[in-house]
Amino acid sequence: MSNSHLALLIQNGRVIDPSQGIDRQADLLIRDGRIAAIGENLPADGAERLDAAGCVVAPGFIDLHCHLREPGKEYAETIESGGRAAAAGGFTSVLAMPNTHPVNDNAAVTHFIIEMARQQSPVNVFPVGAISENSKGERMAPIAEMREAGIAAISDDGMPVMNSNLMRQAMSYAAGLGLAVIDHCEDLNLSAGGQMHEGFTAVRYGLAGISAASEDVMVGRNILLAARTGARFHVAHLSTAGSLEMVREAKRRGLPVSCEVTPHHFSLIDEDIQDYDTNYKMKPPLRGREDREALLRGLADGTVDAIATDHAPHAGSEKMQEFDLAPFGIIGLETALGLALDRLFHTGLITLSRLVELFSTNPARIVGLERGTLQAGAVADITVFDPERRWTYDV
Repeated sequence: MSNSHLALLIQNGRVIDPSQGIDRQADLLIRDGRIAAIGENLPADGAERLDAAGCVVAPGFIDLHCHLREPGKEYAETIESGGRAAAAGGFTSVLAMPNTHPVNDNAAVTHFIIEMARQQSPVNVFPVGAISENSKGERMAPIAEMREAGIAAISDDGMPVMNSNLMRQAMSYAAGLGLAVIDHCEDLNLSAGGQMHEGFTAVRYGLAGISAASEDVMVGRNILLAARTGARFHVAHLSTAGSLEMVREAKRRGLPVSCEVTPHHFSLIDEDIQDYDTNYKMKPPLRGREDREALLRGLADGTVDAIATDHAPHAGSEKMQEFDLAPFGIIGLETALGLALDRLFHTGLITLSRLVELFSTNPARIVGLERGTLQAGAVADITVFDPERRWTYDV
């Protein structure tokens, strides 16, 4: 649920809030869109009541990496339809990447996204501003103006910043503005023409591969630049064992580095691709078994900070092309929680508290949102879910 001016008492749920170290059976009272109290026998005269028996009551889930396509590609997704998908998946907030048409590289586009979300989206939408003008990697975008307009972070998203000096300048600027820098880490010279992970499966299908090194090289570069500039650097959709180890080492050194992984990367590997099915085509690609196992270890040991969907819808006609012609991208807003419960919690890899941390507490911390907590006085963005419910995804 999102903000409401009505009083609401959520009863009999398992309240989990890693920001306060809470994991217990309790009631939660909301008044005037804010958390009023957590406890038992709370005074709630006139409040609407919701029985959450058997459910987890958590701070609202936040997706750090989402493509809402509006403006410019409304045939694939809109802010309204993407917001509805997010709500169906348990998210109360999403970060909208800037690869729209026009690119979100100025205050006008930022204002447009915020206003459309206010009018049409059932969830909070926080725009991410481009690092460079038109995401071309040549000239830095007016980041301060976008910050004033309401962006939550900066990124050139699927157009990685190859110019190291531009990235250094952007990181220095972002550090001064208190903005996180999110990067799709890919050396385009190493990945050029690639369609899937470089390995036996790519050879079997006769498709050009995308090496793990294309990600690792850029993660390493950006960690070095973050160390020099003091910028908060966040690795988008990390997919390789090598990149994860570099993030782990950066954290040991106390650097402001974080990372996210996607449900498809911790659930699937390149060997799962069947019959040139383009629904398996995304960037970064599905990696090898050793990479997937490394991601699972990172989720368990705390190296991975967040689960993000990289929700990237396309028109059906686009995905129905031959594999090498179809666009990269997979949807994920409605299935992320289910996959995390199935592959991470029910296997015993992580606790429910850790799951909430990955979906809510940490994402809020990474980009500095006043969300991700159930502290008294906090905005009442809340996700309620049944961890034992079984359902089938119908395509």
